[in-house]
This record gives sequence, structure tokens and C-alpha cells, in this order.
Amino acid sequence: MDKQIKYIAHPAQSLEDHLFGVAAKAQRFAAKIGLAEQGELIGLLHDLGKYSGKFQAYIKSATEMINPDEDEYVDAGLLKGKIDHSTAGAQYIWRALAGKGPLELCVAQVLGLCVASHHSGLIDCLDADGQDIFGRRMSKSCEQTHVEEVRQVMDPRIRARSEELLRSTGLIGDLRELIARILSTNRSFPVVQQLQVGLMVRFLFSCLIDADRIDTADSECRRAKQFRPNGDYVLWSQLIDRLESYLLSMRMDSPIDSLRCEISRHCLEAAARPRGTYTLTVPTGGGKTLASLRFALHHAKQHKCDRVVYVVPYTSIIDQNAMVVRSILEPDSAPNDSGNVVLEHHASISPERQTWREKILCENWDAPVVYTTLVQFLESLFGAGTRGARRMHQLANAVIVFDEVQTVPIKCTHLFNNGVNFLVDHCNSTVVLCTATQPLLHQVSAQKGAIRLSDNHKIMRNEQRLFEELRRVEVCDQRKPDGWSYEHVAELALKEKHRAGSCLVIVNTKDAARKLFEACSPGTDNDERVHLSTNMCPAHRKRELTRIKERLLNELPVLCVSTQLIEAGVDVDFGSAIRCMAGLDSIAQAAGRCNRNSRRSTLGTVHIVNLADEHLGQLTDIKTGQEISARILDDHRSDATRYRANLCGPEALADYYNYYFFRRQEEMSYAVSAGQIGHDDTVLNLLSCNGTAVSAYQKAGCNDAAGRLLFQSFMTAAEAFKAIDAPTQAVIVPYGDEGRELISKLHGAFDVHLEFALLRQAQQYCVNVFPHVLDKLKVAGAVMEVQKEARILVLDERYYSAQFGLATEPVSMMEILHV
Repeated sequence: MDKQIKYIAHPAQSLEDHLFGVAAKAQRFAAKIGLAEQGELIGLLHDLGKYSGKFQAYIKSATEMINPDEDEYVDAGLLKGKIDHSTAGAQYIWRALAGKGPLELCVAQVLGLCVASHHSGLIDCLDADGQDIFGRRMSKSCEQTHVEEVRQVMDPRIRARSEELLRSTGLIGDLRELIARILSTNRSFPVVQQLQVGLMVRFLFSCLIDADRIDTADSECRRAKQFRPNGDYVLWSQLIDRLESYLLSMRMDSPIDSLRCEISRHCLEAAARPRGTYTLTVPTGGGKTLASLRFALHHAKQHKCDRVVYVVPYTSIIDQNAMVVRSILEPDSAPNDSGNVVLEHHASISPERQTWREKILCENWDAPVVYTTLVQFLESLFGAGTRGARRMHQLANAVIVFDEVQTVPIKCTHLFNNGVNFLVDHCNSTVVLCTATQPLLHQVSAQKGAIRLSDNHKIMRNEQRLFEELRRVEVCDQRKPDGWSYEHVAELALKEKHRAGSCLVIVNTKDAARKLFEACSPGTDNDERVHLSTNMCPAHRKRELTRIKERLLNELPVLCVSTQLIEAGVDVDFGSAIRCMAGLDSIAQAAGRCNRNSRRSTLGTVHIVNLADEHLGQLTDIKTGQEISARILDDHRSDATRYRANLCGPEALADYYNYYFFRRQEEMSYAVSAGQIGHDDTVLNLLSCNGTAVSAYQKAGCNDAAGRLLFQSFMTAAEAFKAIDAPTQAVIVPYGDEGRELISKLHGAFDVHLEFALLRQAQQYCVNVFPHVLDKLKVAGAVMEVQKEARILVLDERYYSAQFGLATEPVSMMEILHV
């Protein structure tokens, strides 16, 4: 560190360099929605409080720039995290603008909120009890925030540029224009208006957070910059050429290949349409993966988009689809592009609170083609903290494909719809809702947020004909009044394997998969039977899926027992299938794994069975889906012509979703209980009008509600929000020689560049476990931290089974030797 530098932001960076660096990046990110000046200003002022003498004494003592014998030296360990350096910049903006008029007040609140929140995640404007949290921050004493002190000593260049921006007509006008557009687009829907204004704030916040984290990481590890393409990607035209060449090389051996070609052609034609929200409704096995990629790449080139983002429900789909797409877009003939086109982001190896080394290792979706999960997408828009929020701005000016969109959790329906509408209407993005079982997201309550589909939104012109021509199975309703035992389902599975050559059985829980697999074991050889569940790491599942596909291709007998991870997006072609009772959408997806390529002369058979001994616990979605499916199946039993004799067709699915959504419409706003926040409410309300909090605020004698823009309980809502019901922790498992070697290398990895590569590799050797499972593993001493600073967990190999994956009890030595 240059001893002449008076003010430092981080051990290896001056405060001035950091503020200008963050400002430049935040300006570039925020320009995507027309808020470049706003992004620059919050970047310039976000760490203004670091000019205080108190902070400088702390940081210089921590970095040994001050000798312990000098008067200025302080105990940095005691002060870590206790010096407020984020409020000063927010107060600087607030004091400059809030008193000038109502528009300036709104702008001051938006920008001040981003700056004040940049270490914690967006704070509440009002908390759930109506307490004015933001107001308190803005009125915090100068002795605590040091705003007057830093105003006097801040770099003159930063002061001059900040004052110039604060006087700029664009600072007020551009934000006013965007807010007016949000209000106009959602006229008559105040809940939607307020929620989308909140999403605008989060977008700006995302720009600041990502800019800050990148600039900080690059200063602490200069070589980290080599991992960041910063938007400098392979040209869309080159990626298109690679895809088109691959499509031309594909063989056309059967009628289904011709239909897939037709679907792909429709996607190519639709790519020239304007930005918007489109539906791609294609039966399973119709080639949606490459057809939607064709749309996405051509559309991205046409509209000069920054990236293509695939959002999928399960890591198993990422495992398969990303591998296929990478083989096409990162060919051996272009070695420099290997690992630089397709990014997979789906394993949360480390927790939200990041060390400086984890900041470098964290992905921010800086790639031309990104594969991520629905959980990660929802966390980026609504989750707590800063790690997910930093990615939100990367969803602007993008093509976002939601593969298997029917898997959006019912409680997230309105949040999801509003998020999609915001990205399309105000962030210049295009969304494709892609599935064989299209949910009716545009038919839910518009007052709370229904997806707005584009004119001419259907990419496929005649969906009914497509379903008829791609029909490859007969669904047989085999439900019994008293249900099926595991032994009887196993008998049916063995019989079907013998008759059709192969059989897939899909169940609803990991426990059921294990019990049924064990029930099938006496009647099959080891080579013939396969178990699949999310207790197995991706590398393990890939290996088993490869074995399945090889046996199916060579017409060797195979019996697979799997959880629902296999039923969406996994390209397998069984002769027969058995689906334990579930939602009709799941049944239709399961049917897509049977006779997928129409190689057989007759229709495949899908048996629906109801397990007598099925323990679903709190799996409300599955229980409700079963009940609604029973209604559809009962209707079909009484009139076999009602759904054109096709239980997987669009008419049956439309009825299913109508019944399902009508029954569960009260659940779509994401309820939170009094035990969580002090009163019953919804995340949708907390992030929009926040009526209960506003009423409490006004009852306390506060009468300035009319002059404020934001009343949301951002932090309260974010902490209540979980895209899945319980947070999971990734544990790296010792699967195979590669997994064991990986863990060994992580133990010894002290070079951040080596660790970066290892953690990317580790995504293939992770199992995400729920808290109660993690607790059991910790009590048993089955997990340990690979490095204390990184807080990355690895599993003792005695707790990983060759058949079932991660276990909470030691497995046999024989299983360990075969892992």
C-alpha cells in the first residue's frame, strides 16, 4: 500500500479509487433501465462514511498501517462491523434532496435506501409494526454517522461529481419517468404498482451491490479480474452458427424427428418477434431444449441482448441440458471458449455471509448462457441478504427461458408473475414460459399480479394437433380403494419390465424410492436395477443416467425407481412407466419418459397407482395435486371421451389447473404468520402496499404518508421469504475417486485461483441437505469443515452409499468400496 494514500477503503485500495470504481460499474449496470446517473451517484457515495477518522483508524490498525504504539491505534477486532459507514452517504443524498419537493423526496428515499442497505440487504422502510426504520436512519446523529465530518474531508473530485449529479435534471426526471411508466402499465392495480416500484429499488440496489463486490474483490486479489469477462462474450452470430450446424447434422429417422424439426422451425420464426412474454407449449419429447435455445440465440442477436438465462426447477435438468448445450456451443474446435460460454449455477456451497475469499469465488451470472434454478431466480428478486440480490440486474436485457414453468411454487405465484412482468415491461427482457403442461399464470388475479402474455404469445400455432401427433402413451388408472403396497407395486414393475423390456417407477419421496427399490431387488439383477434421488450428487446421478441410457439403447432390461427428479427434462425412453399418484402435471411429465421416441409399434403404458403406505408429511403441494388429479381421473372414468381419451392432453391439463388454481388462490400471495412477524400477513403485501404497517404508522400520529413513495417492509419480507420451505446447505461428498481427490485438494487449497476452479468442480459432488438432516450428520461427526475461513462442508465417506447416496447412518463397507 502506498504510504501517501490518506484514506483507504480496503487493505489494498484507496477510498477514492474504490468510490470511482464502484460508481463506474453501477452506472453501467443501471443504464440498462435508464438510471445511469442514479447508479453512479449511489456508487460514489455508498462508502462515504469511510472518510471518518474513526473508520480510518480502524482499517489502518487492522492492516498494520498504524503502529500499536501510536495514539491513533485501535483494537480493530473489537470494532469490526461496529462502525457505521453506510448511513453517511444516504444522509448526504437525503439532506440534499428531501426538502426540495415531492419528487425529490421520492428520489432521496430510493437512492438513500440503497446506500443505507448495502451491507445488510434492503432495510425496511416501515417494519411490520409500523415503525419508521428508514426515517430513523436518516435522522441518526452526526456523532454516529460522521456525515458532517466526512463532508469536510471527502475528496474534492467526488464532492464535485456528487453535487453535479444531485443538481442534474436527469437524476429526478429519469427516475420519475420510470416510476410513471410502472404506475401507468399497472393502472388500477395498486398492489402491483407498489410491488414493482419496490422491484425497481431492488434493481438499483443490485447494481450497487454487484459493483461494490466486484470492485472490492478485484482490489484484494488483482488476478481475480481474469475470471471476469465483464460482458465481453463470444458473438451471438458465432453461437448461432454452431447451433445451426449441429441441427443440420441431426438425423431424421422417424416421424417424431420431423415433428421436432417443425417445432424448432417455429421457434426460429418466432425469434424475430418483439420483446415480450411468450409460451412454448410442447409435449414431452418434442425437443424443447434445442428448440428454445434456437429461439433464444436468434432473439438475443436480433435485439442485442446481453445473455440467455435458463431457469429450471431441478439440478438434474441442469446436469443434462447444460451438458448438451455446452457440447454444441463450446465445441472442441473452439478450445478458447471451453468453460466460457455456458455457466451452471445451482449449488450453494457456502452460506450467505461471505468472507473476502468467498466474494471472489461467488458467481454473478457474467456469462452469455446461464443455467440456474428457479430457487436462485426467485432469491435474486425476493431473497434476504445481498448475495442473491447482486444478480438481479443481470436479468435485464436478457432472454429468460423458464423450463418446466409449471413447477413454480403455488405460494410464489403472484411474486413470480410480478417479477416476470417487471423484467419484460421495464428491463427490456424477453421471457419464454416453456413446458408440456402450461399453467394458467395469466388467469390468476390481475389485482395481485397475473402474467401479461404478449400478443401472438404462442410460439406453436396448433398445440392441439401437436399433442395428438406426439401422443405415445396410454394412461391406465390403476388406483385401488385401499391403495397399493410396496410389494404389489414391485410385482407390477417386474411384470412390466419383463413385458416391455424396461420400466420406470416414479414416487413422491426419497423414503418411498428406497423402500420400493428394496422391494424390487429380489426379482432383478444388480445390473438391471437403478435408484435415483437427490441424496445422490450430480456426478453420481449422471453416471446412473448414463448407465440407464446405454441399457435402453442396447435394448437391455432395466428397472429404475426414482423420485420426481427424473420426470421433467431428463431424456430417457422406457418401454413402460408407473407413476405413484400425484398432480396431473407430474403424471404427464412422467408419461414423457415412456415411449419417448416412438420406437415401439404400439403406445406405451403408464400406470397410475396409489400407495397405501405413503408418508407425505408437510408436502402440501403433492397432497393437493393428488386430490385434484383424483377429480380429473374420476371424471374420465365416468366419460372416457371427455378429454379426447387423453389424460395428458391440453383439455385435461386445463381442467386440472383451473381446479388447482381456484382451490389454492388464497395461497398465491405467500402467507406469513404472526409467529414470524407479529401478525398474519403476506410477503406480497409486505412488498407492496403494506397496509397493516401503514395503518399502525398513521395511528402513531405520523401524517406524512401521502408524501412518501416507499412503505415496504423489505427486510422483514425477505427474511420470511424462502423459495423452498427450508434452506439447504450443500455438502461435498466423496463420490468416486474424483470426489475423494477433490476433497483432498480442497483441504490443501490455499491459492484462491485453485480454489475457484475446485469449487466450480465441486458443484458436481454436492448434495443439498435440509437443516434436520445436517443436524443429524453433525451429531454423528459425519461432516467437517474443509477450511474454517471458507466454511465449506465435506462428508465422511462412511456416510455415502453407492446405491442411495448420502445417508445419516454409516453404510456397509461393501457399499463404500463401490462408491
